[in-house]
Amino acid sequence: MISGQVIQNAIDELKAITRVDLCVLDTDGNTVATTFSDEELDVSSIELFVQSPADSQVMQGCHFFKIMDNQIPEYVLVARGNGEDGYMIGKIAVSELHNLMVAYHEKQDRNSFIQNVLMDNMLLVDIYNRAKKLHIDIEAKRVVYLIETKQEQDSNALELVRTLFAGSSRDFITAVDEKNIILVKELKPEEGYEAVDQTAKMLLDMLNSEAMSKVRIAYGTMIEEIRFLSKSYKEAKMALDVGKIFYEEKSIIAYSTLGIGRLIYQLPIPLCEMFMNEVFGGELPDSLDDETLMTINKFFENSLNVSETSRQLYIHRNTLVYRLEKIQKSTGLDVRVFEDALTFRIALMVSNYMKYMERNTF
Repeated sequence: MISGQVIQNAIDELKAITRVDLCVLDTDGNTVATTFSDEELDVSSIELFVQSPADSQVMQGCHFFKIMDNQIPEYVLVARGNGEDGYMIGKIAVSELHNLMVAYHEKQDRNSFIQNVLMDNMLLVDIYNRAKKLHIDIEAKRVVYLIETKQEQDSNALELVRTLFAGSSRDFITAVDEKNIILVKELKPEEGYEAVDQTAKMLLDMLNSEAMSKVRIAYGTMIEEIRFLSKSYKEAKMALDVGKIFYEEKSIIAYSTLGIGRLIYQLPIPLCEMFMNEVFGGELPDSLDDETLMTINKFFENSLNVSETSRQLYIHRNTLVYRLEKIQKSTGLDVRVFEDALTFRIALMVSNYMKYMERNTF
């Protein structure tokens, strides 16, 4: 059902042009929108009119009209005045409101169709047939963005995204849960991942500043046919989860840049536990103190460069070497050696993954 505000705007515009007062009520006689006081209207007569076979009727000095939806009365329109002008303006208003309802239903149908395609709930033949009926291009370059808001049902963020892409009927904004907004963006043939990333940055900046909402944005790979939308959506969903585990500092995560995090995310937990026990025995990386972990991470960030790491940590080179030797004694791994550093780095990522899965297993 279209919102009362949309109906109010429509009849306000008609009143400004024609100077004829209009009122829209539901079939129970409750006012939806009006340009005049409806206290003079008799609710019982409206109910009788709804039940009658007539499409229009003159009562109480006004023209009454039924607004139909699939042959069923949805609203009653009242045009003030019983002359020909009132009748003509009333018919125009009925036509406009009916067109608004048709457009709303089409929008809802398109939205429902996109949701079903994203969730992989349709057969291939049904996707093509439905897309053709809804005038949605089957072969077009698209990408799926997943926007996660901190607050559930963040209507400000959703409305802002809709406003940003309101001018394009080829883009779709929808949601399949209470926390994530989905944007299906159609791309021009010459646009690549640079343009995709620019759109993500624009969304991030606008949502953080205008909607005052802290968000994370992930996107999948570009697809060439509408049947592959579910693939791009699943990729964006995985990118969002992997980003939370391994790249917490990033606000924008692309599926194509997940690297080793994508591999670890798909490992079964028993295999992860076996790996951790083989590498560390009973001593897991997360049992190390914060100072040690910070030293290791900074050492990795600087590509195992002792001088640069000690400079950034504001400590003497010998102090850093002492810390690294201490780590070697407790773990059996010398992170100054590439192979051991690689093993330790993967172990830290596996540890983060196991903790994330433990927190999110119900």
